[in-house]
Amino acid sequence: MELLTRINGWASRWTMFLACLCLAALLSVVIYGVVLRYVFNNAPPYVEQVALLLVVSVAMFGASAGVRDAGHIGLDSLVKVLAPAVQFWCQFAVHVLVIGFAVALLLGGTLMAISTHASTIPTLGISEAFRYVPVLMSGLLITSFSIEHMIAQFKGTKVKPSWH
Repeated sequence: MELLTRINGWASRWTMFLACLCLAALLSVVIYGVVLRYVFNNAPPYVEQVALLLVVSVAMFGASAGVRDAGHIGLDSLVKVLAPAVQFWCQFAVHVLVIGFAVALLLGGTLMAISTHASTIPTLGISEAFRYVPVLMSGLLITSFSIEHMIAQFKGTKVKPSWH
């Protein structure tokens, strides 16, 4: 468990760093595109595609880091009034459902990457499959982070957020 916690802590910090980096790049690309379009009347065709790739990256990397730090949306007002044993199994069920979501990301992302790998994003000259790299990475990270939470739950501990 200690090794998994160390690896996941490192991965979560780097994932959040990547999300922030992609967000900063997205801001820069959008400002660049707007200035070129409305000031110089010369919008480069690749700006929109780069922005789309960055939006997906921000969402996927941010969601992954949020799962590790337990920052995802939770409606626990009902669960808090239940018996401790029921609370335990409700939390366990949430982790199982999150892993199910991560597996859906992995399977769906893999199928989409396979089906689009021969196509090219015309303005960038790269394979369409590249769009699904953040989705696949996110699916793997969310699975690992959720497994860590499940192990910690059975041990009666909590996962420390990555920023501690």
